[in-house]
Amino acid sequence: MTIAIKPTPVRKSVMVDAPIARAFDVFTAGFGRWWPSTHSIGGSPIKTSIIEPRSGGRWYEIGEDGSECDWGEVLAWEPPARVLLAWRIGANWQFDPDLLTEVDVRFTALGDNATRIDLEHRLLENMGAAGEKAREIFDSEGGWTGILAAYMAAAGSL
Repeated sequence: MTIAIKPTPVRKSVMVDAPIARAFDVFTAGFGRWWPSTHSIGGSPIKTSIIEPRSGGRWYEIGEDGSECDWGEVLAWEPPARVLLAWRIGANWQFDPDLLTEVDVRFTALGDNATRIDLEHRLLENMGAAGEKAREIFDSEGGWTGILAAYMAAAGSL
């Protein structure tokens, strides 16, 4: 009997010197300003990336040639406290409309000018055998650690 091991979610927390509404706005509306251009799955170098501000909205990149490449969609839009994104990018770094992993981002005010951001990338078992390797990548400096560092620089870090 083979027992499948379920990859644990990737969890990251950071704090920024910003009111909760600004922290949420920089993460969502400002997404294209801080998302690393090296983190692209399109055929053209990335020009910007976008999170549409509504449940059911798209999450995607626009290439320098104007092409669009989907990453997933917005599953929950609850400003300024939470955004839940469907990550539909497989371990092969290609969009897969049938894949669902989730990136749950929660914002907690710690004061008038301080916000904690808790990110959880979960359901990695939906990637099958590649789930654990994908988890290692997401949990690395080149993954959510470095991505959130770029976000902190844009939002103001504690």
